[in-house]
Amino acid sequence: MSRNGVAVLGVFVVDLAFRAGNMPAIGETIAGSGFAMGPGGKGSNQAVAAARAGAGVTFISRIGNDAFGELAIKTWESEGIRPRVAKTAEAPTGAAFIYVHETRGDNAIIVVPGAAGGISPADVDAVADAIRESRVFVTQLEQPVEAAFRGLEIARAAGSITVFNPAPAIKFDQSLFALCDYVVPNETEAEALTGIAVGDLDGARRAGDALLAKGAGTALITLGERGALFHARGRSLHVPPFTAGKVVETTGAGDAFVGGFAAALADGVDPLEAARFGAATAAISVTRPGTAPAMPRRAEIDALLRE
Repeated sequence: MSRNGVAVLGVFVVDLAFRAGNMPAIGETIAGSGFAMGPGGKGSNQAVAAARAGAGVTFISRIGNDAFGELAIKTWESEGIRPRVAKTAEAPTGAAFIYVHETRGDNAIIVVPGAAGGISPADVDAVADAIRESRVFVTQLEQPVEAAFRGLEIARAAGSITVFNPAPAIKFDQSLFALCDYVVPNETEAEALTGIAVGDLDGARRAGDALLAKGAGTALITLGERGALFHARGRSLHVPPFTAGKVVETTGAGDAFVGGFAAALADGVDPLEAARFGAATAAISVTRPGTAPAMPRRAEIDALLRE
């Protein structure tokens, strides 16, 4: 079978982002300095990032039959993403509360997946053809673990490259790691999965070793402003960060990295160079507000890489 492009299994939610100088305490009301509403959800953000980076993308999910669901469809149409998405009247499309620090761009998030929280292995089986036809399959953990596991099983059996972003870092059957060519956690997620603090590169390498011992093919740990660590058996290299301008918001940086990385892999790029491509994608995204709207285009990423 000829495989191409990227298939992403994940969640769409509407981001409700509030900017303020601090998070309010329980019982406290504070004045914010900004508000924005737009498309989000880790899976959908990664799909947008991959599509803008030049990949053909199929997105697999479930949404509600409501106004937020209509925003989802419009988002995918505008980005050229092929949706394989079920609609239900039994649950609403998801939403996320995002606090963004008004000067540093740091964030804290509460996500409710809504209809996508009901994605089952049977739902994944129903769109298995889209997974089998993809060169790269990507999933996360905002939808049920069982659905992510089934997607990875189908992709692995078909010979697709599997990319697993274990976010949020919840408990799951450790046999899932053996289905992953690439596990892409951030520092917090890597520590939650391994019990090893990732305060520096040495800590990241120890966490990477632990992830490999669990069965992952390669651990690709994102380190925020310090770049990323590409950690495989016999090959452990630091991917330096890129600077694309003043940091405005970091909310979508991890999704930008994963989407850019997947798009480059789908293009047949060497995995380490694909990680550099993902790092450049993330560096541009943090210079803009929002998540999906902040994802850069291929020409911008190529220009930063040339610099």
